[in-house]
Amino acid sequence: MLRTWIARALAVTGALWLLLPAAVSGQRAADDPIVRPPKFDYTMDTLPNGLRVVYLEDHSTPIVHLAVWYHVGSKDEKPGRTGFAHLFEHLMFKGSKNVGPDEHPSAITGIGGQSNAFTTEDETVFWETVPSQYLPFVLWLEADRMASLQIDAEKFTNEREVVKEERRMRFDNQPFGNLSEILNDHAFTVSGYKHETIGSMADLEAATTKDVIEFHDTYYVPNNAVAVIVGDFDSAMAKQLVQQYMARVPKGKPVPRDLPQEPPQTAERTFKLQENWPLPAVIVAYHTAADATPDAYPTHVLDKIMSDGDSSRVYRDLVYDKRMALAAFGEAKIIEQPNLMYAVAIVQPGHRPEDVVKELIGQFDRLKTEPVTDAELNRAKRQWARDYILGRETIQQKALHLGHAVVIHNDITSADGEFDLFQKVTKADIMRIAQTYFKSENRTVITVMPRGGR
Repeated sequence: MLRTWIARALAVTGALWLLLPAAVSGQRAADDPIVRPPKFDYTMDTLPNGLRVVYLEDHSTPIVHLAVWYHVGSKDEKPGRTGFAHLFEHLMFKGSKNVGPDEHPSAITGIGGQSNAFTTEDETVFWETVPSQYLPFVLWLEADRMASLQIDAEKFTNEREVVKEERRMRFDNQPFGNLSEILNDHAFTVSGYKHETIGSMADLEAATTKDVIEFHDTYYVPNNAVAVIVGDFDSAMAKQLVQQYMARVPKGKPVPRDLPQEPPQTAERTFKLQENWPLPAVIVAYHTAADATPDAYPTHVLDKIMSDGDSSRVYRDLVYDKRMALAAFGEAKIIEQPNLMYAVAIVQPGHRPEDVVKELIGQFDRLKTEPVTDAELNRAKRQWARDYILGRETIQQKALHLGHAVVIHNDITSADGEFDLFQKVTKADIMRIAQTYFKSENRTVITVMPRGGR
């Protein structure tokens, strides 16, 4: 399934072209066909050390993209040891047996390429985009740090301070910056999704070099990784290079997957908190389905209707029509294990938070008895098709689709197959989702008031 940040970014730039024929003609918007993008012509191998490798040739430009996905994110961290996956996003650039600290990104820049990494709840991804003749070089770089990353007390301490400062900037010192942290902490009881990817300040401070080395040796191994190569290369030659470099990395021990499963919620949870925020905020959240399950697809379409943009139901109702909120937004967080669909409103001065909570709950309850309109469903499907198609334009975006399909879905065919699943969603599917998940006993309501205010 498309990562949420891709969808949000493309929503701004890509809306017009899918809607243009109907907008110009003034008719048949619901009947205009949605064009399916070409399927990926990929191949896939599994090496003896367990590393899975996906190859997709794209000769449109003389560049190549390599992404190495490690199937480890913040949900794999144990209580008291949070923030390790994100910490390794930093530490993996701090030197290996043959590459000095920070030489990896410098070398990529020196050949005219780009490199970076990102961490989510479910995966950690390192990538490079370089001129195609440098594919052997980047394969060697990734194999080298996979096999011989060097961690010592000084590197660990320095990067821990970097991460702590990042947390201060993004979470602690931003108005409403810790909103998602508050939501997850109160909506989950035992799931690894209870804590943020950045980790807590206390856990980061308490971590030791031994702790992080053990975490690395458990998860950053070829049998817990997928390499995706997209771009201007010959597959036969690339497979030889992968054998030469990445197949030589020793296989790790079996990766533990004994993660705690969140038990079903049996009663509504309500919380009232105080934070150093300028205005009250209210959150209404429901536990929902996991990625790649049948219920995920109508939930994702419903998310478009409820929360995608200024014309969405939540924004239009609370901000435009009733003026109860200065801002209103939400998300269906559809990831590897069951997560949340939620809505947030920043309360307009002069309105009571409890009235805004009631209005948000009413928006979810309405879906259980009133079908969404044909126009809403058609628009949501077109928005999703727009995001999907525009999200496959570059070689990096293509690699994202393929890597996500293999790592999170464990099914590479879903990189193409999901398009049809989304387009087949019906109004009855959406009502079924609402009736299944939007129950009071499955709901968490949080009211956050400014500290010291009334």
